[in-house]
Amino acid sequence: MGPRRRGTAVPLARPARARTSVRHTILFLAGAVLLTACGGGGSSGKAADSGTSPSGGAATGYPRTLDNCGQKVRVDAPPRRAVSLNQGTTEIMLSLGLADRMVGTATWTDPLLKGLEKPNAGVKRLADNAPSFEKVLDTEPDFVASSFESTLGKGGVATRPQFEELGVPTYVSPSDCTKDNSGDGDGVRTTSLTMDDVYGEVRDLAKVFGVEERGEKVVAGLKGRMAKATAGIDAATGGKSGKAPKGAEGGTAGKATLLYWFANSESPYMGGCCGAPGIITNAVGAKNVFDDNHEEWPQINWETVADRNPGVLVIGDLTRKSETAETAEKKIEFLESNPATRNMDAVRHKRYVLLSGQAMNPTIRTVEGVEKVAAKLREIAPAK
Repeated sequence: MGPRRRGTAVPLARPARARTSVRHTILFLAGAVLLTACGGGGSSGKAADSGTSPSGGAATGYPRTLDNCGQKVRVDAPPRRAVSLNQGTTEIMLSLGLADRMVGTATWTDPLLKGLEKPNAGVKRLADNAPSFEKVLDTEPDFVASSFESTLGKGGVATRPQFEELGVPTYVSPSDCTKDNSGDGDGVRTTSLTMDDVYGEVRDLAKVFGVEERGEKVVAGLKGRMAKATAGIDAATGGKSGKAPKGAEGGTAGKATLLYWFANSESPYMGGCCGAPGIITNAVGAKNVFDDNHEEWPQINWETVADRNPGVLVIGDLTRKSETAETAEKKIEFLESNPATRNMDAVRHKRYVLLSGQAMNPTIRTVEGVEKVAAKLREIAPAK
């Protein structure tokens, strides 16, 4: 999941009268958007890349249908007024060159991915946190995407059926719905994520917008970075030899041991086995000290953390203000002063890796996590 804990607070319930008024208005607008979306192409993209015909007539190759989180998602034309409700999906869309087809973004935990500043400047930010349903509808969207089921679920911005009743297709990142989100936490995984799940999301969104070639270029770039980051990493981590960099094995003999701390100092959220931390850990041949926990971000007390004694701490450096100890600076200050943590090997040797919140979620930024963790392990024990 994420928005309730790793994202931001959900909006308060809206007055019934306001919801009714907006709904009556949007019923007409949504239908008009879907009809006009079949017309000419946007300001960027050629006909072959945008899914529209050279003459500006009906879109070619549409309608298109995706299987998404147990639902069929049909788009009748390339979206022209898309809204992304989470930073993860926003950065994918911007990477696909879709800024001119976006009318709103929301729920930000970190500064924007470098290189996307210019296209993002022209897209309206509806809210730093979760926007109201009415705020989203005011943009007259023809497609809405989110990174988490909870964003488009009960207690979130609105449910998928609420949007679909208005003729607005919705999409949820497949990496989130492959876990059990029925509890109060951030979900439980029985199978581990891989980067293929992220690549699949990129390809899905590229298909929706009719820019498959761009999608393949983005995927190829991510794969190239993964290969470069992990090349020969076993020499640094002992992934095959069983020998970790001196001291980096923490309280466990063998591979270098890692702990992922997302946020909160009183009841800290630590990375479990099988989400984005699992992708990073497996890529660098290390061991997550909480790989026996299948919750996405379990809350674990500091005594247990100290007992596991990780060799390297991977720390979320967030700019949001939803929890205690959001920034890396605050986290490190806590670690080095708290009696339960200050004597851990990673703290005594200041073995910290600072990651954006997006790098600790299953997004295109997860590659950034692999790169930075691999670099730290090489720094600790350079490959010979």
